[in-house]
Amino acid sequence: MQAIALLRSLTPAQRTAFLAAYLGWTLDAFDYFVVVFVMKDIAHDFHTTKTSVAFALLLTLACRPIGAAIFGIAGDRWGRRVPLMVSVSLYSVLELLSGFAPNLTSFLILRALFGVAMGGEWGLGASLALESAPRAARGLLSGILQQGYPVGYLLGAVLYRFVVPGLGWRWMFFIGVLPALLSLFIRRHVQESPVWQKGQSEQTPMRIVQVIRQSAGMFFFLVLLMTAFNFMSHGTQDNYPTFLQIQRHFGPNTVSNIAIIYNIGAILGGILVGTLSERIGRRRAIVISALLALTVVPLWVSGTTPATLALGAFLMQFFVQGAWGVVPAHLSELSPNQLRSTFTGFAYQLGNLFASYNSVLQTSMAERNHNDYASAMKLVVSIVLIAVAVIAGAGPEARGIDYEEAR
Repeated sequence: MQAIALLRSLTPAQRTAFLAAYLGWTLDAFDYFVVVFVMKDIAHDFHTTKTSVAFALLLTLACRPIGAAIFGIAGDRWGRRVPLMVSVSLYSVLELLSGFAPNLTSFLILRALFGVAMGGEWGLGASLALESAPRAARGLLSGILQQGYPVGYLLGAVLYRFVVPGLGWRWMFFIGVLPALLSLFIRRHVQESPVWQKGQSEQTPMRIVQVIRQSAGMFFFLVLLMTAFNFMSHGTQDNYPTFLQIQRHFGPNTVSNIAIIYNIGAILGGILVGTLSERIGRRRAIVISALLALTVVPLWVSGTTPATLALGAFLMQFFVQGAWGVVPAHLSELSPNQLRSTFTGFAYQLGNLFASYNSVLQTSMAERNHNDYASAMKLVVSIVLIAVAVIAGAGPEARGIDYEEAR
């Protein structure tokens, strides 16, 4: 009831700003996770290994910081709205072009450029949404916003089931051009961040350099935290469909059904834990979620039936994405006003860069051991979940900070 009341309290301008950020992140995720579902099909058509195709995921993640820096600086200098439109339009077009790739080399180049384009979306969207929102709704909106990612993953799972068997893997990328329409919505309906508008007079080059110097310690902490977080999310998501296909020998419908189930768990977890963090604190919510996820690891990969694996995956993503539901608010509150877009986006995407080897690491470990994806994922994820709990628990918190007073 309280959550509904908070959502109703939003003004029309706040709702449209949040909706633009949420849809941008959802469609961004859909475009990214297309590769996860069709990795085996791409490898077959390009006459290569799944490990080679997995480099597309690595390149996308590794190139995100470039986009985060470019679009983040643009967002802090000239506002969140227009750079967000450009980011969404670019990654949509590059997604379409990926479907026309004639070979692995061109596909990898396009996915790297796609990473640059999508790298700007999260920092811009999170800044726009949370700066426009009332303080009391920040935890709830953080949880909902971050769950745009599993919603995008869920959309990919649904379309994979119906599109690939009849039309082939390339059509998944052709459909991925549709997010470009979001830029028209942003142009027509979304207003600029009020926090940015009030502080735009301070956005001089010397002021930006000064803020970076003063906040260097905090920035390095956020990069470390986001590295652990991205290892956690991509370590539990990216190779799971391949694990179900290769090691458990499930068909497209079963893989799609399980993916839908665990993404529902992710959505519920993110919203509930994000909202709970408003009461118990950001750090405590993250630590509890990570430790509970650790207890689920055996069920997550050791089940042999679709039902047991679906249950394990549901619980795993509930807790993993529960922790992630706290991230937009946590990073936004720990970042300086003058560089919030750059700080949040660049720290997030540098974490992606340092965690980008995850998919290749797990795939190569599995292929060296007769496609034993279960053991590879179990080892990597167990270590990472402990790291998330330790780093988050030892770090700072600024829950409920007033953005205006923090200038």
